[in-house]
Amino acid sequence: MNPLWIRQIIAVVRLEIVKNLLTLRAVPLYLLALMPIFVVGMILFVSLVFGDGPSELESLGGTAMFFAHLFQFILRAVVYAGCVWIFMNLFRGEVLDRSLHYYFMVPIRREVLVVGKFLSGWLAAVLLFASSTTLTMLLLYANVGPVTALRHLLAGPGFGQLFSYLSVTVLACLGYGAIFLVIGLFLRNPIVPALFIFIWEWANPFLPAILKKISVIFYLKGMLPVAIDEGPFAVIAEPVPAWLAVPGLMIFTAAVLIAAGLRIRKTEIAYWSE
Repeated sequence: MNPLWIRQIIAVVRLEIVKNLLTLRAVPLYLLALMPIFVVGMILFVSLVFGDGPSELESLGGTAMFFAHLFQFILRAVVYAGCVWIFMNLFRGEVLDRSLHYYFMVPIRREVLVVGKFLSGWLAAVLLFASSTTLTMLLLYANVGPVTALRHLLAGPGFGQLFSYLSVTVLACLGYGAIFLVIGLFLRNPIVPALFIFIWEWANPFLPAILKKISVIFYLKGMLPVAIDEGPFAVIAEPVPAWLAVPGLMIFTAAVLIAAGLRIRKTEIAYWSE
């Protein structure tokens, strides 16, 4: 790659990461990231004060299963909504703020701008939601006692499970980010497709095997360290192995960035039409 493009990408990432994490636009993201931590905190508080918490949290195996179910909420709701907010606003937010023309006035290829903005959104999402996942899991395991929790993490399967959950979170930010970047570029009103995809991702366990493949969540399931029961109405399908899912998501992301780069070449500023 051209060294100039690399320097420009780094410059865009540094500028955009501030917009994504250190402006008022970031407030909903922090609230989303704190949501699972708050939920676990309330569960443990009720358990401590009233002695009426979930019985499965009294053992390591039960705690692992409880977090496996909780992670489904983190993945399908928290990470999903966060990616919608971050990636749809990468260009859509600039148009609404009437600031996109400043980028178009500087000597930078628009394809380079797309890559820089996407990387900044991905890094912001990974930083927030990987931290949220880690803190939620550590807080949950603290309930069984610090000594037992440390032994489980350092000498048992705990650290490997945490690494797997973080890997899935990183890949989810990649897949969802690519989808919502291109939706934000191609569609004037992205809310309807975002709601449709949200319902589709939640309905994935009940879809026919061929339709399951048209989703991000399906390619992540095979990498989850703890399998969960999706209910009696779930349709069983062979999960995609990690050695196929990871490069598959990366190829999909690259294809989306190419499409976004081609689209941004033809984009003209027309704030009055918004």
